[in-house]
Amino acid sequence: MKKNVLLLFTLLSLPSFSQHKYAKEFSFINDNDLYISTHQDRYYTNGAFLTYRFLSKNQNKNVDKKIYEIQLGHHMYTPYKAIVETVEEHDRPFAGYLFGSFGVNKFYTNESILKTAIQIGAIGSSSFGEELQGIIHKIYGFKEATGWNYQIKDAVTLNLKADYIKKITRDNLFDLTWVSSARLGTVYTDFSTGLYSRIGFKPLENIINSIAFHGNLNNQNTNFNNKAEVFLYLKPMLHYIAYDATIEGSFLNNGSPVTFDIKPFTFTTEIGIRFTSNRFNFGYVVNYHTKKLKSSRVPKGNFYGSIQLNYQFN
Repeated sequence: MKKNVLLLFTLLSLPSFSQHKYAKEFSFINDNDLYISTHQDRYYTNGAFLTYRFLSKNQNKNVDKKIYEIQLGHHMYTPYKAIVETVEEHDRPFAGYLFGSFGVNKFYTNESILKTAIQIGAIGSSSFGEELQGIIHKIYGFKEATGWNYQIKDAVTLNLKADYIKKITRDNLFDLTWVSSARLGTVYTDFSTGLYSRIGFKPLENIINSIAFHGNLNNQNTNFNNKAEVFLYLKPMLHYIAYDATIEGSFLNNGSPVTFDIKPFTFTTEIGIRFTSNRFNFGYVVNYHTKKLKSSRVPKGNFYGSIQLNYQFN
């Protein structure tokens, strides 16, 4: 209990930077089930995303700020364990997805956000999933993974993504926001909708100026400053999945030795904490998702954790 009180006091006493404006940002996010349990290494087992964001200098009557985003990302998937030597042991394909992305994020004065992005990359051995998992296992002292020779086969990828975010209600310490997302392409085709609610330890920032949606970049043309934030958040989402090449194999290369049919409807929930400290902001999230494919051995739900570090500058 004393540790929890000390953590809360530390977060609430973090230094504010309310008079500063930072227009650029580097961000690193890492998803891994090891952040939930050191004994778990399965399904969506690792995601790594390095992002550079910068604020446009162009002004628009209805857009408070436009932020460009360049990202290098990687997704990694394995069966229920990383050591499966036969086809019969698989309850999910091994798969990797490596991509580069360019996005445009518009933050409107009516407290709504539109994000669009294009991703180009590769799945299969060209994504270096086997090599990356080998490095991770060496770092943590785990056994070498076996079974990547059954991974989803190589294919080039092109994916489009759009997110729409709109404030529903907000008071000093609580708000509720509608979030929808659509993806279309050779890796993922799906639609998601849900809610994002924040509970603040101090007054909440407007969603178009919050670290919640990567909107806290500013210059002399914007109507906001970069302010200190500390909040918990909950994000339940319902998903309709039409296509997932990491499960079904790519339609551009149908030679994958292990594939499964997808479950069209899934549910996810994120529970996390986000906070700022000077030029930095941080996050830790627990992610839950229901079963994504038709395999009798896959459990009905699974967890993984996420950590996030952002650094702002001019």
